[in-house]
Amino acid sequence: MRQIGHFIVGDSPAPSRKHQIWNPSTGEVQAEVALGDAALLAQAVATAKRVQPAWAATNPQRRARVMFAFKELVEANMQSLAEMLSSEHGKTVPDARGDVQRGLEVIEYACGLPQIMKGEYTHGAGPGIDVFSMRQPLGIGVGITPFNFPAMIPMWMFGMACAAGNAFILKPSERDPSVPVRLAELFLEAGAPEGLLQVVHGDKEMVDAILDHPDIAAISFVGSSDIAQYIYARGTANNKRVQAFGGAKNHGIVMPDADLDQVVNDLAGAAFGSAGERCMALPVVVPVGEDTANRLREKLIPAIHALRIGVANDPDADYGPVVTPEHKARIEQWITVAEEEGGEIVIDGRGFTLQGHEKGFFVGPTLIDHVTPQMTSYQEEIFGPVLQIVRAKDFEEAVRLPSEHQYGNGVAIFTRNGHAAREFAARVNVGMVGINVPIPVPVAYHSFGGWKRSGFGDIDQYGTEGLRFWTKNKKVTQRWPDGSQDDSNAFVIPTMG
Repeated sequence: MRQIGHFIVGDSPAPSRKHQIWNPSTGEVQAEVALGDAALLAQAVATAKRVQPAWAATNPQRRARVMFAFKELVEANMQSLAEMLSSEHGKTVPDARGDVQRGLEVIEYACGLPQIMKGEYTHGAGPGIDVFSMRQPLGIGVGITPFNFPAMIPMWMFGMACAAGNAFILKPSERDPSVPVRLAELFLEAGAPEGLLQVVHGDKEMVDAILDHPDIAAISFVGSSDIAQYIYARGTANNKRVQAFGGAKNHGIVMPDADLDQVVNDLAGAAFGSAGERCMALPVVVPVGEDTANRLREKLIPAIHALRIGVANDPDADYGPVVTPEHKARIEQWITVAEEEGGEIVIDGRGFTLQGHEKGFFVGPTLIDHVTPQMTSYQEEIFGPVLQIVRAKDFEEAVRLPSEHQYGNGVAIFTRNGHAAREFAARVNVGMVGINVPIPVPVAYHSFGGWKRSGFGDIDQYGTEGLRFWTKNKKVTQRWPDGSQDDSNAFVIPTMG
């Protein structure tokens, strides 16, 4: 049995608890990961506290060189990282390569942080007075990351945090922890000081220790909304800076003039890719008008039947298994709930098995029509290969559906009408909007973040927003008196008059 330990400086105590890691394609346990506690976290924090000041004092250009070297190492190890990720998560190897690549794009952005961190300067703000600002690191940052993107989301977090001069402790999902550990090894190989990036494993016990530790300055989290709200509330109560991103129920609005062949092709990837285990998946399609709904459904059915489900290393598979047996059962239960609530199960993925891999955690693609906003299966996140059709009578209803939903992560509109697209983008109450783009994740030099119960905190991930989150802005007002005796250079507090 393969054993996965913490990546910290010094010896780790023998774990009193472990968590099993599945091979989702075979349904077999392939490894165990040690679960840490508050004492182990304290050890990692003590190291980070010792290492961080010298790293922050290192000039930004030299820090950027470490990021450049790390980028090259990740690129050189891309295939092995993807295969490792795929074996624990279940997503196909090409999908896993995409996971690594999207994280690498933020590392590329972080290579340019010396330019981005430059402050502001005003000469002559008053008699002999100049004002300038500087961005300084917070100290020690922590990332608590989910199972569905074990490469991308950690790199979103530690790339920005470390480039800005912070030390970082990563607490990845215990379901697929090998890639985060490997990334930390490569970061050390790239020239980062030992202890600058550490990885601790754990469950709620470790999370609570992170939320309560007085030397941790900032926490970034991605996961479910209930946990995000808990982390935000407890973390901010302990005077920490917190960004906590939660669940989603992203809608795809299909206008009557949309290219339905293109829409169906986009939906196949956005709804079913990675077995639907994406916070930016598109699990709800909203055709506008009955004619649009009927034409779309007619085209969707054969396209969904044509999807190929396979093991994670099957090069021809459109998607692989879900991550654990518990998650498979949860998805299938949601399909049953939708059926009991009155949804029409057009294509049923429950009970799907793959020949030769009958114990794997596979869920067949599922299409449910005539879903209404009153159904709990619509209100909650299913996080699996399930596409629901919610029919809207007109454009106004199509805007209202995602705007009134509890989640506000992403939304897309498919149309040839520029006015409709512009109006929709301006009015919809959702944080990220795609226009003929089914998964509107912004590029690395913009920022990622949802609204409502999809995001707690007011600063987004990566880009300039990420720099704001991982740094604090210091403002300096300076004066160099010339020693004149006639008070011509005297400092005077501005007054009204």
